[in-house]
Amino acid sequence: MFDIDLPAMENIPVGEDTDKAQEKRRGPMAAAISENAEALRDQQSTEDAIRIENDRLAHELVRLRSEGFVTEQIALSDVVTERLTRDRKPGPDPELDELKDSIRDVGLSNPIRVERRADGKYDLIQGMRRLSAFRALHLETGDDRFATIPAGISDAAALDDSYRRMVDENLIRKDISFAEMGALARAFAEDAANDCPDVDKAVSVLFKSASYTKRSYIRAFASLLAMMEKVLLHPNEIPRNVGVELKRKLDADPGLIGQINKALLVEPDRDSAREVSILRAFLVSENTAVSKPKVETVGKPRRAKITFQVTGRAGIAKCSASSGRIELRYDLDFTRVDRGRLERAVAALIEDLWEEEDLTHG
Repeated sequence: MFDIDLPAMENIPVGEDTDKAQEKRRGPMAAAISENAEALRDQQSTEDAIRIENDRLAHELVRLRSEGFVTEQIALSDVVTERLTRDRKPGPDPELDELKDSIRDVGLSNPIRVERRADGKYDLIQGMRRLSAFRALHLETGDDRFATIPAGISDAAALDDSYRRMVDENLIRKDISFAEMGALARAFAEDAANDCPDVDKAVSVLFKSASYTKRSYIRAFASLLAMMEKVLLHPNEIPRNVGVELKRKLDADPGLIGQINKALLVEPDRDSAREVSILRAFLVSENTAVSKPKVETVGKPRRAKITFQVTGRAGIAKCSASSGRIELRYDLDFTRVDRGRLERAVAALIEDLWEEEDLTHG
């Protein structure tokens, strides 16, 4: 009845349908719908990956900003400088003009560091000279580009930590004097908000990153200022060796301070060089007065220095000994050990030692 054209057997797919055969059955519309759905799935997957990456970057930005690693422009009027006692010299800064010229020409290469306040303003932690330079430039020029300053903004920290941040940056300054650091330690100890019992503790807290020797110099200058700050006109110009030696002299002879004060007060218009010269004169005269003629020793030859190591709780103690002197280097802050314990330990050490050929020594 009907003519039916049957395909050849080899053209009929057997088993699983091929994609081509499925396409023929679906037709072009179905194929287009399938391709569109697949494209939508790929797009959604891409958008999800982008959203995850954006969330990660947003959290990282929040972390970096809270730690002060993101630089932002803040208004000069929003920066408050009263929270921390500064260790800057009073009076005009001779290097401020040079810094202003650099900022005017190439901008600020090192942003200041501030901490957020509850009132929306910022406490200055590092960068007093940079802030002063911007304020001076804005006052002199009225230029809006100096009305704001680049700043790394971090969350408010404990007061001790804020002081440490300020001090650690200033320790690398070439011009900071031991008198400035000593004055800062005294101011820190005197501020009731810091709960610091004395200057020694203040030095340990503020200058923890400094070496033991440097901390001892700072303590010496803090003590010297406490004794002589009313008569010293240029304490920041006193060299380290002069200040430390003068403090030792005053400890040994408290009556000497009256003579020094009298010598300084008779020259009220002295400059820094003259003030240091007067102080040096007392060191020279004292050294001359107490010096003793050298006496040639007869008998036992002097031995060379002996070096050795001793193991303790905190590691290895490096020791050296020579005639009349013994040195001990050990990972322990001896300034934080009770003075009575130190005295007893040293007394026991001396009592237990004697020269090999003189058992009655000491």
